[in-house]
Amino acid sequence: MPRLATRTEWPERVQRQLMANRPVSLLEHAVSMVISEPIADWCERWLGSTPTTALFASDKISAVIGLRLADGREVVVKSRQPQERLAGCVAVQRHLWSAGFPCPEPLAGPAPLGDLVATAERYVVGGTPLVRDADAPRRYADLLARQVALAAAIAERVPTLEPPPYWARWDHELAATWPPDPNVDLNAPAGPDELDAVGERARRRLTRPHGLPDVIGHCDWESQNLGWRDGELLVAHDWDSLARRPEAAIAGMTSLMYPSTGTTNEPATLQESESFLRAYQRARGCAFSAEEREIAWAASVWIGGWKAKKAALYGDAGVVRTGFLPSASERLRRAGA
Repeated sequence: MPRLATRTEWPERVQRQLMANRPVSLLEHAVSMVISEPIADWCERWLGSTPTTALFASDKISAVIGLRLADGREVVVKSRQPQERLAGCVAVQRHLWSAGFPCPEPLAGPAPLGDLVATAERYVVGGTPLVRDADAPRRYADLLARQVALAAAIAERVPTLEPPPYWARWDHELAATWPPDPNVDLNAPAGPDELDAVGERARRRLTRPHGLPDVIGHCDWESQNLGWRDGELLVAHDWDSLARRPEAAIAGMTSLMYPSTGTTNEPATLQESESFLRAYQRARGCAFSAEEREIAWAASVWIGGWKAKKAALYGDAGVVRTGFLPSASERLRRAGA
């Protein structure tokens, strides 16, 4: 069994944070455990084999670690805070994989890993971002519509997916515009005023009674999470981002966020959003109602405002804000907000 990593062998960045009395992130905790007994024990128990090599690690919402096991398999283990919704996410992902949708095969979990909960899936190697050309909105829309349609077959058997991912939680319980965020309080301090204003208008439109049914959809369907090969989608990642939301809201959010590479969060232009929503309606085989069209545009404003607000609080007034705000008033007009 791999030996326990000692504190002096932890990554230099972890040691610097500890010396400065700063909290260690989930990833940094996990990286220190890559060759430790907890990870090895988890893999042996739930995957039937121990890890021999760490392939990669990343940290965003979950601590994500790529591992090669002693039996030769390459897997991805994700650890995060326990949430009941994770079982539902895995159930939908397994159904989609079984139906031939390009997502990783779930292998184990959710199962406890110390105070966290972990899942494992098969590591899918390769894939590059899709070129952002005139046909890109259609291709993103077609696949999202297919995912939503496939998930409908299992919707009644899925355990809870509540609460939605925080960026899709416009119906949150706070007496403020922005939802609870595990990393930063978006409501303090106030401002920039224009972002708070458009976010609040979008939130009010989205929470107005509409009677639209929820569907199960991927709420982070953007470039950074999709890998393409030879013009076809090879793999879609980040299935923790599934949620039950109105279909038009899922499509609307994606119409704004789909070009995002994750580093600059570049938003779609108004014309690209239009193209995406037209393509999505064609792919689903039914046009949106007037109410659904408004919900879609409101959702595009909500996610654009949320991304820009978060970037501003981190000191980044870059492309997500400058790319989104010029179209915000027209999006809100189309949302009836």
